[in-house]
This record gives sequence, structure tokens and C-alpha cells, in this order.
Amino acid sequence: MKKIGLISDTHAYYHPKLEKVFSECDEIWHAGDIGNIEISNKLSLFKPLKAVYGNMDGYDIRCNYPEIQIFNCEKVKIVMMHIGGYPKRYSSKAKEIIAKEKPQLFISGHSHILKVMNDKKNNLLHMNPGAAGKTGIHKTITMLRFKINENRIEDLEVIEFKKND
Repeated sequence: MKKIGLISDTHAYYHPKLEKVFSECDEIWHAGDIGNIEISNKLSLFKPLKAVYGNMDGYDIRCNYPEIQIFNCEKVKIVMMHIGGYPKRYSSKAKEIIAKEKPQLFISGHSHILKVMNDKKNNLLHMNPGAAGKTGIHKTITMLRFKINENRIEDLEVIEFKKND
């Protein structure tokens, strides 16, 4: 079993409660728009980090993280990308990758809107953790915590903070 902390759109902000929230997680996954290499370095020192770059990330992040991550955790296949959309509104690139890779979990960021949706057509769970940074249209900072136990995604929790917290 793996405990995962999922964030996106930090935009160079490291929330002061992030380490407490993810203290029991085995890994942190970041769905893009990290902001700068200092944030990814700090996250990597805290926990193992899997990340993709986002549209706002510069050369320093793009040199260290791919646009798309395809990997397995336990017995769950995951596709993670920054701009991917969501069920019935996937980007064309996401549609192609989902059709080819057939993941059980599809993760995207970019919208700053937390969404967790079942996609019955593609037989997967879609997660967008919203935004863990202060920059953007969102009014609430959001993060997700969950477990992957063999082939099951369990105990999903939403963590919310006011932008001023």
C-alpha cells in the first residue's frame, strides 16, 4: 500500500502546512505549474516526488520533469499531465494517451478547480487536485491525499486552506 499526496499549480508557493498534511504520505505527486526548481527541490527533500511540468514552468523545471508521466503504483496504471481536461472534456492529447495507455487513474492540473470524477467510458478515475499555490482564480488552496492498495484507490481526502492561511 502507498499513501500519496497530490498537488498541482503551486506557482512557486510552498504552503507552510504541506509537510504536516503529507507527513504520513510515501510520495508526493505534482501535476504541473511547480513554479521554480526551489519548490521541486524542497518537495523532493521532504518526500519522493513524481512531477510533470506545466505551461507556466520554465526551463529549470522542464529540464527535470517531463510533460507526461506514465507509471504504475502498486497495480494501478497512472497517467499524469498538466493540461489534460476531464471526462467528456479531455484535451486531444489526453484522449490519445488515455486510449493508448488505458490507465486506471488519470491526473491533470491547470484549471485550479478540484475535481474527482469517475470516467465510465474509459474505465478510470480522474483527479485534479486544484491549486496548492496562491496565484490564480481559485479562492481556496486544495490538495488531495489517498491510498493505492494493490489495484484499489482508497481513503481519498480533500485538504482545503484559505489563501490567507
